[in-house]
Amino acid sequence: MKKTILFVVVAALLVPLAALADGTPSASSLANQTCTQLKKADGAAQFAATYGTNATKSNAFGKCVSKNTPAAKATIANAAKACVAEKTADSAAFLKKYGTNGKGTGDSAMKNAMGKCVSLAVKQAQAAQAKAITTAAATCKAARSADAAAFVAKYGGKKANAYGKCVSALSKSK
Repeated sequence: MKKTILFVVVAALLVPLAALADGTPSASSLANQTCTQLKKADGAAQFAATYGTNATKSNAFGKCVSKNTPAAKATIANAAKACVAEKTADSAAFLKKYGTNGKGTGDSAMKNAMGKCVSLAVKQAQAAQAKAITTAAATCKAARSADAAAFVAKYGGKKANAYGKCVSALSKSK
């Protein structure tokens, strides 16, 4: 029951964003991309150890997506806010920059341009996040190799989750 209510509330909050920006990536697809990048940067075994919660760690990808979905929603919301501000500043320049796909002017053209703007902003944010994750993963691997005990002490009391905490902390600070 609680999950159903939560789903309805989240869906209601996302409807304005979906209507505002046609073709904008969804939060779950962004979270999926982030987790794919993390898995590639970490390696499958480390990724499973970091995110998996069941005995076989087979649920790691789903847990990663669940954990990263709120940040993906924030990325989309921030992109939409930036695009609204850009459109408000000069709507004619906004339409010229992002195009109308032959839809002329009016609401249809503006929705098309808004979708392109948000999509582009999200792609740029995702590329920056991918770079931050790759850099953080390399830094954490080097730190763990240099002194495993100090690494675990700094990033968490458990060896299994210290690497994930390190990557998360370093990728957010970049």
